[in-house]
Amino acid sequence: MDPKGTQRSSNNGFRAAIMALILTVSVGYVFLWIMTATYVYKKTWLPYLRAQTNSTYFGIQGATMLIYTFPVLFIAALGCIYLHLGKNCHDSKIKEYASLLKFFFFDTQKIKYTQKYTDYSFFFFNRKHKLATWRRPVIIKGLGIVSRTELMFFIMFIALLVWSFSNYLHISFIKITPKSAAASGEQVWQAKLDSVALRLGLVGNICLAFLLFPVTRGSSVLQIFGLTSEASIKYHIWLGHMVMTLFSTHGICYIIYWATTHQLSEMLKWAKNDISNLAGELALLCGLVMWATTIPRIRRKIFELFFYAHHLYILFIIFFVFHVGFSYACIMLPGFYLFMIDRYLRFLQSRKNVRLVSARILPCETVELNFSKTKGLNYSATSIMFLNVPSISKMQWHPFTVTSSSNLEAEKLSVVIKGEGSWSKKLYRTLSSPNPVDHLAVSVEGPYGPASTHFLRHDLLVMVSGGSGITPFISIIRELIHTSESLKCNTPEILLISVFKNSTDLTMLDLILPISSTASEFSKLKVQIEAYVTREKELTMENSNKNLRTIWFKPNPSEVPITPILGKNSWLCLGAIISSSFIIFLVSLGVLTRFYIYPIDKNTYKIYSYPKKYVLYMLFMSLSIAITATAAFVWNKRHNAMEANQIQNMEGATPMASPNSWFYNADRELESLPQQSLVQSTNLYFGERPDLKRILFERKESSVGVLVCGPKKMRHEVANICSSGLAANLHFESISFSW
Repeated sequence: MDPKGTQRSSNNGFRAAIMALILTVSVGYVFLWIMTATYVYKKTWLPYLRAQTNSTYFGIQGATMLIYTFPVLFIAALGCIYLHLGKNCHDSKIKEYASLLKFFFFDTQKIKYTQKYTDYSFFFFNRKHKLATWRRPVIIKGLGIVSRTELMFFIMFIALLVWSFSNYLHISFIKITPKSAAASGEQVWQAKLDSVALRLGLVGNICLAFLLFPVTRGSSVLQIFGLTSEASIKYHIWLGHMVMTLFSTHGICYIIYWATTHQLSEMLKWAKNDISNLAGELALLCGLVMWATTIPRIRRKIFELFFYAHHLYILFIIFFVFHVGFSYACIMLPGFYLFMIDRYLRFLQSRKNVRLVSARILPCETVELNFSKTKGLNYSATSIMFLNVPSISKMQWHPFTVTSSSNLEAEKLSVVIKGEGSWSKKLYRTLSSPNPVDHLAVSVEGPYGPASTHFLRHDLLVMVSGGSGITPFISIIRELIHTSESLKCNTPEILLISVFKNSTDLTMLDLILPISSTASEFSKLKVQIEAYVTREKELTMENSNKNLRTIWFKPNPSEVPITPILGKNSWLCLGAIISSSFIIFLVSLGVLTRFYIYPIDKNTYKIYSYPKKYVLYMLFMSLSIAITATAAFVWNKRHNAMEANQIQNMEGATPMASPNSWFYNADRELESLPQQSLVQSTNLYFGERPDLKRILFERKESSVGVLVCGPKKMRHEVANICSSGLAANLHFESISFSW
């Protein structure tokens, strides 16, 4: 018997059971949202649940936390276990997947079920040929490039909002009659306007409940459903627009209602034991400021304003809780709770400066930063990492694609930064000056990326890049180099189509291979590069003499290699933080309510102030997260420190790269066989753009994975080609790096 095979089968069985439970709870959670706006839920289900859960320990919010908060945190904790089991068996299964995935997905004559090799999460979302059309891209104005699956879920979500709003209005309008309106001193239309304003707020809360899930970078909820935070930013943008549209309309309707009923004084109401209108207006004001700075022109031109304004989300949440009450706020608590855990872990990681080993300076205002990392830090291709350079800006954090492979380069992590904004241009000037700095303090968050990638299922990968859009493909190529050499596994052929504005940008191709690459590592990988320079007719001598420079930084004893913040078993540790912190919060909440708040509320002549109560609740929740996350961080920090001490000090190392560009000097005798092979596989075209439609339609391989990263026009062109249906072998891979 094969012990590893037995363990792998056991893991798959556990993962299947966990995924089945996750899907069951997820369906129930969605069904709950569908029923929330119905008369049955309001008059039958909710009173029953409150009667069963209303106690002196949790009060009225007990029912809300049970049906809205607990399911999501349960899914998140289970997802951590699911991802941990998948992480342990991923490397050992990659060879089996390479052939099996092609067998499952692209051989229509031989579809059958094979229990031994099933990865349930993967096959759930990619179930062969019949669902292939659902993965095709669609370009929708205002939404950008989305798959048909994404479009279907978007329409279903809009349907949920319409369903909820219509049901809310139907139930409330039945009760509004001329007699009931007159009894309140109102006209019928005023009473209906009051009802519409309230229901708009209720529907807006549905969007708010999901708003923070996409920006929780280390989220297990996203990973188990095959999503990443960088690709999910668009969902956050969509939800943000919906939230602010509904809440703004909600506020405007109430102002009109108060003005027509001569109750404008209600705008300043901050009740001690009721809804606080002023708190709602302050929350709306914070939201409007954030919303205004998301206008593309403002976000691009004045990024700092956009970045700093978004920190108002803290005040937005606090005033929102004061406005609706903690019990009702528990509806949106799960997303915020998971976001708080993620945000605090990022804060802990960013407190320490990391070891920056070297930088390669390219003449196209591009720099490659090479960091030291521990061998225990593993990440997938196309991962991103957030960087902060205090000497440039102490507050700004910017995301960059990780170009290295954690398997191919066990002790190094690289990112490529092109000088396109004020922050990146200042960094380039700092490093490219005649007298460059010998030390640069850098803090990082991440890396973050998909739990696994499935590029091996294709026979050919066509990568279309524009300018700095080549960076995610560098990480894929390096990962495939490792797969072909170390795992002795067949890898897909690669066709890289790179479009640059100027010939100096061609030096970015020098970054495809790491400095330490050997001939044997690259020999088995079939790569063809088609490089286009659009603004020049030929390579001029002035540009051909441009040099690449390598800067080696002096080590600082206070700096550490990049390490996994929660250790090798990061998913298990995250699951423990989620579950233990929530238990601590519930215990604290119960003790506070039973022994401090309840005795005061029991006295009918004195009611404990709602705002004070909400402040204590939020404080206890924050403390429970801080205590558990800090304990996990300190526990893993000791192990990370031991591993970091084993890394050799690289002080005194000398550059291994040539000072000249290989692609500018391809006619001379090359000393590096990998680079020589890469140059020989490269075709240069000047003064023209690639005919992408012709190139893609000419590919006859049975499965062609098409990836694109670059300007909006290029992404849309490739998406249109793949969605046309004229070539069934083209499979658009959605990789989003546009913020």
